Amino acid sequence: MFSVRQDEKAIEYTQDGQMLGEITWYLQGDTMVMDHTYVSTTLRGQGIAKQLLDEAANYARANHYKMQPLCSYVVTAFKRYDDYEDVKK
Repeated sequence: MFSVRQDEKAIEYTQDGQMLGEITWYLQGDTMVMDHTYVSTTLRGQGIAKQLLDEAANYARANHYKMQPLCSYVVTAFKRYDDYEDVKK
């Protein structure tokens, strides 16, 4: 299950109450600076990181934010996929 963390600075992926993945950011004005992506080794290779980024992009769109990649996963994903053109800073 994907959800926005209570402090609104991360999207978390949980299974059976255990957090197994997250993508985090900090805000600079209207920009989400994407600073960390984590996926448990038990789930790697299953597209969870991309789903976390998709959820974060939807959050950015809903809140009229832009996204600036800082962590290596988001940098690579922004280059690889066209899905985020509207939220890229």
